[in-house]
Amino acid sequence: MRWTKLGRVCAGEGLVTWASTHAALPIVEAVSDGSVRVYFSARDEAGRSHIGVGELDLDRPSDGLRVQPAPVLRPGCPGAFDESGVTSSCVVSRGGKRFLYYTGWTRGVTVPFYFYAGLAISEDGGRSFARASRAPILERNDIDPFLTASPWVIVDDGLWRMWYVSGVAWDTTPQGPRHRYHIKYAESRDGIGWARRGWVCLDFGSPEEHAFGRPCVIRDRDGVYRMWYSVRGERYRIGVAESSDGLTWTRMDDAVGIDVSESGWDSEMVEYPLVFDAAHRRYMLYNGNGYGRTGMGLAVLGEA
Repeated sequence: MRWTKLGRVCAGEGLVTWASTHAALPIVEAVSDGSVRVYFSARDEAGRSHIGVGELDLDRPSDGLRVQPAPVLRPGCPGAFDESGVTSSCVVSRGGKRFLYYTGWTRGVTVPFYFYAGLAISEDGGRSFARASRAPILERNDIDPFLTASPWVIVDDGLWRMWYVSGVAWDTTPQGPRHRYHIKYAESRDGIGWARRGWVCLDFGSPEEHAFGRPCVIRDRDGVYRMWYSVRGERYRIGVAESSDGLTWTRMDDAVGIDVSESGWDSEMVEYPLVFDAAHRRYMLYNGNGYGRTGMGLAVLGEA
C-alpha cells in the first residue's frame, strides 16, 4: 500500500467570510462527472468551527476546493452541547435523506473542552441541515463517561454500524489535563438511536499513544473491513487496520503508505484521513500541520 501525494487542494485560510482558519476533517459524499462534494470544518474569528461544503474536480485537483458561501451547519445555541463549534465526521445517504454525523464542542473549566457526537439531517439534497435533536446522539453514560466524538457510520445489510471516538480519562501532566480516547463500536436500526456495549475496536498501542482521530471505515469487495484513522503520540500520524467482522481489528500502521513530507504544509503531522473510490481509483483526503490549520491535501493509491 503506497499513497502518492497530489498536493494541497485547500489552504485553510480565508476560504469564505465565515471561515477564518482551518479546513479540517474532510468528508466525501458523492462522486459524479469527476467531481466530489466535500464537507469540512473551518473556524470563524472567534475560533468556533462551522461545517461547510465545496466541490473538488479530481481531474484538476490543483484548481482547489470551490467552497459554497454559507456553512451548512453552524454552532448551537448558548448552553447547548455544540455551542462552541461543530466539526464534520460522516455523511450517510439513506431513504432520500442525508445524515450528517458531527462532533459538538463546548469549553470546559477543569478540563479544556467537552465534545459529544451529534446528528443533523437534510431532506433537500444537502442544501440545508436540521438537527435531529438538540441533545447529542451519544451522551455520556457508564460506557462513555467522558467524551464521545467523530462517528463513522455505514449501513451494512440493513444494520447501521458506527465506529466512534470515546474518552477514557483525562490524565494529569505538567502541561495540564491531557485527554485519552480510543475507538469503540455501536449499532442502530434507524441511524438515530444507538446501542452501546463498550466494545473497543482500537486501543492504545503504547504508553505514548493517547488519542485516535476520526475513523474512516470501508467494507471492500473482498469482504474485509478497512479502517483509516490518525493516532497521536507527540504528533498525529495516519494508521490503518483490517477486520473480518468490523469488531476485532488488526492494526497495520507500518503498511499505511503515507507519512509527513520533508517540508511544507504537512511536514509536522498528517491526520484525519478520508478514503474514497472514484473513477476506478482509490483516493485519500487528509489534513496536515496544526489539525487542519494548513488545509487539506489529496493523495491517490499507487502511482499518479
